[in-house]
Amino acid sequence: MKKISIIGLGWIGLPLAKKLIEKGYSVLGSTTSSEKAEKLQKEGVLAVHFSLNPYPTGTAFQKLFQADILVLNIPPKSRTDGGENYLEQLKFLKDLISNSSIQKVLYVSSTGVYPNQNRAEEYQEDEILTAESAGNVALWKAEQYLKENLPEELTILRFGGLLGDDRIPGKYFAGKNQVVGHTRVNYIHREDAVGMMTHILEHELWGETFNGVAPLHPTRKAVYEKNAAELGIGLPASFAQPEDEGQRIISSKKILQTGFEFSFPDPLDFPYN
Repeated sequence: MKKISIIGLGWIGLPLAKKLIEKGYSVLGSTTSSEKAEKLQKEGVLAVHFSLNPYPTGTAFQKLFQADILVLNIPPKSRTDGGENYLEQLKFLKDLISNSSIQKVLYVSSTGVYPNQNRAEEYQEDEILTAESAGNVALWKAEQYLKENLPEELTILRFGGLLGDDRIPGKYFAGKNQVVGHTRVNYIHREDAVGMMTHILEHELWGETFNGVAPLHPTRKAVYEKNAAELGIGLPASFAQPEDEGQRIISSKKILQTGFEFSFPDPLDFPYN
C-alpha cells in the first residue's frame, strides 16, 4: 500500500484519514497545533504539527514528505489580499514537495473558483478561467501555480458547498429576511466528498480536474423548507423576489463518468446530526 500524507486533518481531512486507514493505507496527517496532533494520536490517527506562516513550522513535519501521495487540504483564509499570502505558503510547500519522495498531489479546491454569474450552461472543468473572471481569485492563482510548478502528477478537486452532520444549510438562514431561495444549490455531503477523494486515490485519476458536487440541484428554498420540516429549524422570515436570470450550476458529469457513485445524489436527502 502507498504512503499517503494529508495536510489539513480538518472537517474533510480527518474522516478521509480514518477511511484510508480502514482500507490499510499508511497515513500521516497534519494539524496546526501539537495539542491537536497528540489528541489524534490517541484516536489512532498519526499526526504531526505543521503550519505555513507562510514559511513551514512545526515538529517532525518532514515526515509528511516521505510519502508517495500528498493530499493538500488547506484553503486560503482570506480573499482580501488577492491570495498573495496563500501563494507564498504554496511556494514554500512546493519546495518541500520538490525535494521529497512525493510523486502525486491531490489538491482540494472549490467551485468558488468559477465566475459568480448565472447562465444557461453548466460550469464544467474545462471552463477557461482568468484572474478577471474567477469568482475566487486566490483559488485561481493557487490552481495555476500548482499546475505550472509541480512536476508531480497533480489532480484538482473542486468541491461545492460541503454539508452534512453539523453543517445544516437551513440553520444559517432561519429567521432572516429577504433570503434568496430561487437559485439552485451546488452541494455535496461530507460522506460523498470523502468517498470521491478515496475514489480518485484508488483509481489513480491523476492529471485531472474534477468538480465535487451532487448531481441534483434543488432550489435553496426547497432545501431550507426540508431542513425546517425534518429538523425543527426555523424557516427564513421572508424570501427575496425571484429573478429570471438563469442559474449557476456546477456539472458533476466528469466524475460520474469515472464510475463514482454518490451515496447522496440529492441534497434534499442529505442526513444530518
